[in-house]
Amino acid sequence: MVSIHSNKVVKSELKKLGLHYINADFNEVEVKESMSAELRDQLKIDLLKSGFELIEDKKAILIEKIKNIIVNKVYYSDKLPKTRNSDYISEKLNHDYTYLANLFSEVTGITIEHYIITNKIERVKELLLYDKLSLTQISNKLKYSSVSHLSNQFRKVTGLTPTFFRHFGQK
Repeated sequence: MVSIHSNKVVKSELKKLGLHYINADFNEVEVKESMSAELRDQLKIDLLKSGFELIEDKKAILIEKIKNIIVNKVYYSDKLPKTRNSDYISEKLNHDYTYLANLFSEVTGITIEHYIITNKIERVKELLLYDKLSLTQISNKLKYSSVSHLSNQFRKVTGLTPTFFRHFGQK
């Protein structure tokens, strides 16, 4: 996930090279000028020094967009949409979900659903350790069907119960 600070760093790198951007969103930049291969290579090097990667492949860009949508949904949405994940992602990217799911699996080696579960469990871990929310509150916040479902998924992924994890983490 790209932060506002990261976005400023990317804009600064563009400016250093004399590039003007039309759009500089959190994960996508459109520049006014056409770039020579030499300038593009320099931008790649400068971005790498700052910890960023220039992604030019359309499929890789789409994968990053899927990941960003999922991370935003899991970590930064106060109210998660009630739509199914497949409908939500498909609508956000204006692509058929089957195409997106197949592409994601082909490129990353895991399914979109597995990526969502992994992110949700990481979020549950954070909430267990740093917030004073109950399991019921966490379950509701992350749109689990029940505390039991959350607990079973947590145990399946981590090998621990949420209660044990919270207790262990506090020590």
